[in-house]
Amino acid sequence: MPFTSAETWRKARSFHHSRYGADLLRARRQRVSVCLPARNCAATVGAIVEALVGLRDRDLIDEVVVIDGDSEDETGRLAAAAGAIVHRESDLMSETGPVLGKGDAMWRSLSVLDGDLICFLDADSEQFSTHYVNGLVGPLVELEQVEFVKAFYRRPFRVGELAVDDGGGRVNHLLARPALAIFYPELAGFDQPLAGEIAARRSLLERLPFTTGYGVEIAMLLDVYADAGLTGMAQVDLDLHNNRHQPLLALSTMAYEVLGVIAARLEREGRLSGLEPGPLLGRTAPRPSLERPPMLALR
Repeated sequence: MPFTSAETWRKARSFHHSRYGADLLRARRQRVSVCLPARNCAATVGAIVEALVGLRDRDLIDEVVVIDGDSEDETGRLAAAAGAIVHRESDLMSETGPVLGKGDAMWRSLSVLDGDLICFLDADSEQFSTHYVNGLVGPLVELEQVEFVKAFYRRPFRVGELAVDDGGGRVNHLLARPALAIFYPELAGFDQPLAGEIAARRSLLERLPFTTGYGVEIAMLLDVYADAGLTGMAQVDLDLHNNRHQPLLALSTMAYEVLGVIAARLEREGRLSGLEPGPLLGRTAPRPSLERPPMLALR
């Protein structure tokens, strides 16, 4: 049944992670792969992998894979020691050239993940809980029509002893959500459009192009909507998310790439013309974003 507005979709397709327990995952018929793109996450990746391996040992998921972004610390070694399958992102599909950021790593990971349902998680999460996996994968197991699930949560902002509730996710709240409300109001019901935690059916991911760099989350949201519509989408409340925060100067690079993706989609749809973006001057200048083709197109 198609949804008539973002509000009706939000009421019907926003779930809390507590809805999905271990019994649902244990009864699944599909293989589940959990993937962590990681770069310089030695402080957190070991504990996250240990928790995920516990799920694997209980037959709730099938594989735990870390895509190591040629880390300068012990990320890869610690992930492997904790029980993950570890791949260097530069070794995957090397014929396509150098890796161009997180989105490119996620795209390349599809060449080694074997799950029917794929869950991407951030490797820098602090105080990680396995309910992230239950919550994100749950709607895919429960509802056949759902193809894509995105997380939302409260994200505190901490600097030293200072803590501000819901002060994190600055680009999300100041740019992404307002831009979607204006240009794609059907998607205004998503609380965290830039959340890095998602789960999706492999068949959907292989139909999608992947934008490289910081633009991958907003591009994926727009592309999933174009492919599956609101009927194929859901979001799950994971309660709390703690991870490291980038300095404000670095966030301008992220905001530039997110806005660039939205502008490019509008131009592609014929709603914006004559776009000639200038560079983001200064020491945070981003790399140009590229778009990797759908995996199905390479076959």
